[in-house]
Amino acid sequence: MSFRPRLKPVVFAMLAASACGNVANVALAADAVLSPVLVQDQIERADGPVQGYRATRSATFTKTDTPLKEVPASITVVPESVIEDQAMRSISDVLRYVPGTTAAQGEGNRDQMVIRGNNTTADFFVNGIRDDAQIFRDLYNVERVEVLKGPGGMTFGRGGAGGIVNRVTKRPVFGHVGEASVMLGSFDQLRGTVDVGNKLSDAAAWRINAMAERTDSFRDGVDAKRYAFNPSVTLTPGGNTALTLAYERLYDERTADRGIPSQGDRPFDTQRSTFFGNADQSKSRAMVDALSAVLEHDFGGVQLKNSLSVTQYDKFYQNVFAGGAVNGAGNVRISAYNSSNLRTNVFNQTDLTTKFATGSLKHTLLAGIELGHQDSDNERNTGFFGNSTSATVSAANPVATATSFRFNGTDANNTVKSDTVAAYLQDQIALSEQWKVLAGLRWDQFKVDLDDKRTTTTRLDLSRTDTEVSPRFGLVWTPTPAQTYYASYSYAFLPSGEQLSLAANTEDLKPEKAINHEIGARWDLNPDLTLSAAIFRLTREDMKTSDPTNPASGRLVQTGEQRTEGVEIGLQGKLTSWWQVFAGYANLDAEITKTTSSAPKGRKVGLVPEQMVSLWNRFDLGHGWGAGLGVIHQDSSYTSFSNTVKLPAFTRVDGALYYTFAGGRTRVALNVENLTDKEYFPTAHSDTNISPGAPLNAKLTLTHAF
Repeated sequence: MSFRPRLKPVVFAMLAASACGNVANVALAADAVLSPVLVQDQIERADGPVQGYRATRSATFTKTDTPLKEVPASITVVPESVIEDQAMRSISDVLRYVPGTTAAQGEGNRDQMVIRGNNTTADFFVNGIRDDAQIFRDLYNVERVEVLKGPGGMTFGRGGAGGIVNRVTKRPVFGHVGEASVMLGSFDQLRGTVDVGNKLSDAAAWRINAMAERTDSFRDGVDAKRYAFNPSVTLTPGGNTALTLAYERLYDERTADRGIPSQGDRPFDTQRSTFFGNADQSKSRAMVDALSAVLEHDFGGVQLKNSLSVTQYDKFYQNVFAGGAVNGAGNVRISAYNSSNLRTNVFNQTDLTTKFATGSLKHTLLAGIELGHQDSDNERNTGFFGNSTSATVSAANPVATATSFRFNGTDANNTVKSDTVAAYLQDQIALSEQWKVLAGLRWDQFKVDLDDKRTTTTRLDLSRTDTEVSPRFGLVWTPTPAQTYYASYSYAFLPSGEQLSLAANTEDLKPEKAINHEIGARWDLNPDLTLSAAIFRLTREDMKTSDPTNPASGRLVQTGEQRTEGVEIGLQGKLTSWWQVFAGYANLDAEITKTTSSAPKGRKVGLVPEQMVSLWNRFDLGHGWGAGLGVIHQDSSYTSFSNTVKLPAFTRVDGALYYTFAGGRTRVALNVENLTDKEYFPTAHSDTNISPGAPLNAKLTLTHAF
């Protein structure tokens, strides 16, 4: 269960060679520069400026720095100020305030989400680069989190049927940065962060973000510890060139907690602290090493951005958990397995952007190429209880100890390699001051090879190559500067090997398709407050289902379909000079419209409440004092496609109190979660793995700027 060697020297050599080669190419092109820009100013200006709780620009959907009012898509930007005011630490904390999304349990060992009815572990990105390993992410070095709702195939390639989550990390600035914080919380939580940086000269700046945390839990035997650090440096050898180099190490070790089982059609009635299985044997550990190099250059009217990312993920987890519901006799079955994954991702994106006019039409043209290689080693072993693969225990004392973990016939032992080659072209056309068009097209070739290493069963060496084109189109109407309306079409494809996995009955299947039709609007209710709304229909076609002519054969055909229709509303910004708000509402209807391998026609999609409401208020009371008040509501939802077990509807209330002193350099914040001590179940992994919500708890954070 020990970690394997870290990034090989060849990876460092590849990164250095690429960065040096790119700088050399820019130097050779220096004579072509027509109107140099001050790159330092570009660095200090974020790609998507934020004022308090309200974002005004984003590059997530378009890959160009675009005003949000000109983006024909539903995007929720969660700024750093919201993250700090709510003491958010995880992706699941962020998602509860994003309309149309819910956090899934992820078996207690990874980030997982349901976005517009599509459940995914892979649609995570960092600075626009794929970050698809099954890990937990932290927010210690995040400037903001941007959530795109709807397929984003033209920008992000495969996957992303319901949308994607993109973390934008902090970069060096040419000035002093100094801030440290200490957090003390319920359940023996202790967390510290630091963010420091400065300029080395007029042509170089550095920054270091770091975090360390340990905590117990309201759940019996559950704890976690993690640390991370992220040094970065930006070099500006000329007024029109910048190179940013960064490295991140993240370590995360915790109890893999799969919650409680069900009984009948609801969560089992037990103490919310009760651990089913064995907490001592349920551990998850992940180590992430990430290197990145971003080169930006202005040729005088044409901007180049080349992003190279090399990341290694080393993951191990083991579960001893409830493998079934509590039966009428009050007993529950306990199952166990462990899994390890060593993955290396290498991605390179090269974007060229230019602005020009043809007659009265103004264009922002983007052309790009993405190259990617992923290498993933996977092993899985079944847990045994004596000679049996399960143990039956009383739900009154639901503890069982696995005696061994070993290969059991069909367990995985394989290496999967994938290669991505993609090219894309996009034009944002201003027809007039009021009318704009966005049109884009991306071509992808995605190849997956699976090398089966099993020796006690029939080897399955599999391979598949998919070539797909992902279009998107949007029309934007801005009748006045304060209001915008749009209509859009977007598309994404989901190949059989999307998450680096193939099987004998999926090797010959073409990609599934995700198609989104949407109309939306944004209104600036005042200069600092924006209301947004979207109505959409998202259809997932060519989904897998058992061959109706011979269901017992195991053969799959692609006649299934899933559809999500709904309304999403967001409100962000200042209601008054002393009152900020970050709110969202979603009304979703997600169901199987043609029978799939998961469920027959007519079934509802799991973990999709019909209505979700979130409202966070920040009040500045004067004399350094501030307060926060938040409400989260979710309707009941099914735990899975079986539509057998339901999570009850719930409403949770959170609060906060802030005091800032020492000339604004020091802040004390008290965040209290679940003020009414509500018993609720926010999410699940399946009908028999349901997560209880935390009881009343508090965090006290001291932050000092120096």
